[in-house]
Amino acid sequence: MVLLSDKLEFPDVSKASSEGLLAIGGDLSVERLLLAYKSGIFPWFDDDEVILWWSPNPRFVLFPDRLKVSKSMRQILRNKDFTVTVNKAFEAVITECSNAYRPGQAGTWITDDMIAAYTKLHHLGYAKSVEVWQNNQLVGGLYGVDLGNGVFCGESMFAKVSNASKVAFITFIQNSNYKLIDCQVYTNHLESLGAEEIERKEFLNFLGGNHEY
Repeated sequence: MVLLSDKLEFPDVSKASSEGLLAIGGDLSVERLLLAYKSGIFPWFDDDEVILWWSPNPRFVLFPDRLKVSKSMRQILRNKDFTVTVNKAFEAVITECSNAYRPGQAGTWITDDMIAAYTKLHHLGYAKSVEVWQNNQLVGGLYGVDLGNGVFCGESMFAKVSNASKVAFITFIQNSNYKLIDCQVYTNHLESLGAEEIERKEFLNFLGGNHEY
């Protein structure tokens, strides 16, 4: 694990611990965040911690053509009980994600500084939100980083009513042309939708550039 300086650089991901922790410190500037994502690295830390930077191996991803949509979800999508939009309420989505209750977590890693940083990325065209509406109320959504190379790095999602986050995820993927969705680390929820683990080396190949593994 490396302590970052003010210099805009990261250690190679091969230096990450077995849990995937690579570095601590640094900042959440647009430049550092973009360098991180393009290098297969993402920030993830509690609100009372310094910034922690991760590059786990294996990496949890979803190939869009392997998306699993259950029979019940297909029916929900056909019923059109929800309206799905993209980039209509980014700040509302990321704020709802920060407030969402997650079993086993006492706080949130989506701090005020994180919200400000990713909102800057959104204004610059790098971060996207997907909104799910019901009766004109925001009931679910997700946000993440679009690297412009066919990879979408999912960050977080929320649902205030049943299946709303799944509607966001499925609709977004089915109407996009990404070659890979980065889900970062394993969850049962995303595995049920078709996400799988791949070697970090394979993931970095999708990002392009030169890396050690």
